[in-house]
Amino acid sequence: MDRRTFCITLPGLGAICTITSSVISQDKSILHQRRIPSSGEEIPAIGLGTWIQFDVPNGDPEMDQLQTVLQQMMDHGGKVIDSSPMYGRSEVNVGQLTQELRNPDHFFYATKVWTSGKEAGKQQIAQSMARMQRDQLDLLQIHNLLDWSTHMKTLIDLKSSGKIRYIGITHYTDSSHHQLADVIKSNPEVDFVQCNYSIEGTHADEFLFQTAQEYDVAVIINTPFNGGSLFRRVGGKDLPDWASDLDIRSWGQFFLKFIISHPAVTCAIPGTSNPKHLIDNMGAARGKLPDMEIRKVMKDYFNKV
Repeated sequence: MDRRTFCITLPGLGAICTITSSVISQDKSILHQRRIPSSGEEIPAIGLGTWIQFDVPNGDPEMDQLQTVLQQMMDHGGKVIDSSPMYGRSEVNVGQLTQELRNPDHFFYATKVWTSGKEAGKQQIAQSMARMQRDQLDLLQIHNLLDWSTHMKTLIDLKSSGKIRYIGITHYTDSSHHQLADVIKSNPEVDFVQCNYSIEGTHADEFLFQTAQEYDVAVIINTPFNGGSLFRRVGGKDLPDWASDLDIRSWGQFFLKFIISHPAVTCAIPGTSNPKHLIDNMGAARGKLPDMEIRKVMKDYFNKV
């Protein structure tokens, strides 16, 4: 830990606030890893979401760009790829494109079951595994808690047989956080919870993160940029001068470092089909991270922009 003094001018306050705190230091060449509580395995703190961006028709020229995104992700140490049968051709494209890389087993493959009924769920899971060209999935999640109690039994059986390694539940709204917490409390088999969280929307801080920590559940963050609204809000605005002290070089890294520096968060999965954005996002998992005090400063600064 390094002691740092931040002299920050917050827009609208008309005063300079000097805050002395600490930052979590790390060699910039090393990617921040996070521990999965149920196993002790570590995964990179930044992954890749595939909603919309990977739903590309077969033969589309953009497939080459997606291939570059996955190659860059591998080259920069990233692993976690999150998909769903809800995302059109995303599972198919992830399966095809990763198989064309030199080491498809490098990645941590996560997808979801998104249907009702036991048999329909089993069929969809088998289809997802075929689409992603995997004999074993690293993480299978119940998408938006749809028929979760039925699918939970199936996932437990699949984990016992070695077809999946981890069980997860997901949602993307604040109103779902109570139910996610209740499912965690009543189902010790849950290894991961995926939820929405951003510098603009921190509802998960109120109790869901605490529940995940208490029950040793890993946390994946979806919509870390709040559907792109964060970038629209800061469009044309400069980063604060003190951002460089946290090894932040873009607003994307500002938003992601705010998220992954929370002790409950295991991985954030920003989606992109742009190789440059992928590299920038991965950069958020390198260098210094803010502590809880500086996170408050970051949030205050953003709220005043």
